[in-house]
Amino acid sequence: MTEFTPWSALLGGVLIGLAAVGMMALEGRIAGISGIASRLLPPWPDAAWKGRLGFVLGLVAAPLAAWLATGDAPAQSVPGNLPLMALAGLLVGFGAVLGHGCTSGHGVCGLARFSPRSLAAVLTFMITGFLTVALMRHGLGS
Repeated sequence: MTEFTPWSALLGGVLIGLAAVGMMALEGRIAGISGIASRLLPPWPDAAWKGRLGFVLGLVAAPLAAWLATGDAPAQSVPGNLPLMALAGLLVGFGAVLGHGCTSGHGVCGLARFSPRSLAAVLTFMITGFLTVALMRHGLGS
């Protein structure tokens, strides 16, 4: 079980909110990670790909910067089952395409805009997540 740290959670939420506001203010776009990352692939139809690359690099650099600032390596566990992880990644990507957005786009930006479609998407992936955890912990044994 991960320990709840309210101050770091608050700071993380504020930074995510600032990133979403900055993306909307500077590029006029929703800060949905799947859309940003998918538009990094060639061909690059516009000059905004550099901004998207900076956004994605910031996602990678943030935990490294926190590690350097605090001296504590970020706690992360990765299961050893690589085929299952690959399948999970493909399913998440398929879900992002099917739902016309990802958890960050719908959950952070869509709900803030009172989007009914985003509310339906967030409810769908939250309920699916809850059921998956319940099944994996209690149904299939883990």
